[in-house]
Amino acid sequence: MGHIEHKKNINAKKRLSVYVITLSDTRKESEDESGNYIKKTLASAGHEVSGYALIKDDEDLLESLIVKVCGEEYKPKTDAVIINGGTGVSFKDITYETLKNLYDKELYGFGEIFRSLSYNEIGTAAIMSRASAGIYNGKIIFSVPGSINAVTLAMNNIILKEIGHLYYEISKHLS
Repeated sequence: MGHIEHKKNINAKKRLSVYVITLSDTRKESEDESGNYIKKTLASAGHEVSGYALIKDDEDLLESLIVKVCGEEYKPKTDAVIINGGTGVSFKDITYETLKNLYDKELYGFGEIFRSLSYNEIGTAAIMSRASAGIYNGKIIFSVPGSINAVTLAMNNIILKEIGHLYYEISKHLS
């Protein structure tokens, strides 16, 4: 069975519960265009936003929030987490380092495809993105740059197209 038939025939969960995190030292919730776009786009696609947090670029804050949200006791249950911000190359950008230490499995293809699509829009500056995705404690985690253009690109061209399929694949043997 090819990948198209496989995706059509699986019983992928149609409505996922997704927690949204924005990392920023300067934004306020009312100014979080990227976080708000993620929430709106998830809702439009039929998914539920299980929570939202805007936190500073701090490794301990991010790690403790991920561990909490992806924990079995967290309510409402969360199937996935989408993080925006903190993926660049400056010293303050800690998202990739934090997540790579948490991932049970890293989905290298996500970052590769994101950078390839970004290259088509912004050229060689795409090499500075450290977008990533992985699985932690049975949950899907996506991490993208915080700009609205990057978030729009990731949501519309990758995340919404694959999140249900990913959830199906990682959860089919957990029961």
